[in-house]
Amino acid sequence: MRKIVRLQKATFDAAAEVAQLTAGGGDIGALVTFTGLCRDEDGALAALEIEHYPGMAEAEIERVAQEACRRWSLEALLVIHRHGEIRPGEPIVLVATAAKHRAAAFAAAKFLIDYLKTAAPFWKKARRKDGRPGDWVAAREEDETAARKWESSAGPEKS
Repeated sequence: MRKIVRLQKATFDAAAEVAQLTAGGGDIGALVTFTGLCRDEDGALAALEIEHYPGMAEAEIERVAQEACRRWSLEALLVIHRHGEIRPGEPIVLVATAAKHRAAAFAAAKFLIDYLKTAAPFWKKARRKDGRPGDWVAAREEDETAARKWESSAGPEKS
């Protein structure tokens, strides 16, 4: 099982990252990817500033990646999350899960992105084009609801 977790300032090429993750193929029958992009908030956003606590954030995301591997039979897993200044249209996060069968790949990807959206130790602040102070960005209620569903299914779900 190949597992990669990276936090970085630099942008990334999702296609190249996924190609490298799946090189050699193995027993991969399904690949699910999610790339989150920085929105421009109807033209109001100049950039999103993402902060994290180095060391702690990586360890916590690694812990959740291990949980995904425990719950589902995965062949490979990749999580890349950026920090620093991210401009509209740029990628923020890449989650890729590979498995023998699609159910495991889809479920693990959703689990990971629900976690990253609501509970990963990042602090996000909007920087506005008009120069007014931006707001800290919090998870939306529908994101919180999606993440809570995983709490009620804490046991192994190997598939």
